Amino acid sequence: MGRADGPDATVDVAPERLDGWLSRFADSHGEVTWSVHDGPAASPSSWAAEAADGSWARLTSWRAPAGERATGEWALPPALLVLLVRRGGYAVAVAAPDGSLAAAKVGTRHVQSRTAAGGWSQQRYARRRAHQADALVEAVVGHAGRVLEEGEQGTGPVEGLVLGGDRTLAAQALDAVATGPRARLHGIPRRELWDVADPRRAVLEEAVRRGRAVHVRVHNA
Repeated sequence: MGRADGPDATVDVAPERLDGWLSRFADSHGEVTWSVHDGPAASPSSWAAEAADGSWARLTSWRAPAGERATGEWALPPALLVLLVRRGGYAVAVAAPDGSLAAAKVGTRHVQSRTAAGGWSQQRYARRRAHQADALVEAVVGHAGRVLEEGEQGTGPVEGLVLGGDRTLAAQALDAVATGPRARLHGIPRRELWDVADPRRAVLEEAVRRGRAVHVRVHNA
């Protein structure tokens, strides 16, 4: 979890720790008044916490604000499909609301880097690279179908998507997975983590942590 050290900061707070975080925020800044903050078009609304000393926090989770204030219960995410694809490998998982992995597959695949060579050699490398990328996406799609089927047996339908890695490869994989009955995956809320490293088990677990977290923007007066 990040720390709000400066006058303005953004931190990720695990749902299970949100109640404690809010308690410490109130202890540090005084009585808190709650309201709903509407973001830009197509952005989720969030909770706005205004403290007595002028400090404030904006809290965004997978759910729209409900009730009188943000709580740990509100912060719990739905079941999530995590789809990470880079040239060096892939990770696919269904994460339960508590963060456990209901099903997961992590694997390695090599897609050749771009070459500076010109002419016929460049064309040959480009074709090879395209074939390798196609094979990677095909592998991800096959594993994603199996992981979804297995994971949703325990969690019910996934209602959130965490997409990360290479934008183009991840988009191609999602387009291929989200067909037929799974076309609804295009319409569920998503978070994008394009800065993840080549997917390994530890990278997947960190993506789940980041995907589940409440995003908190903090201003310290």
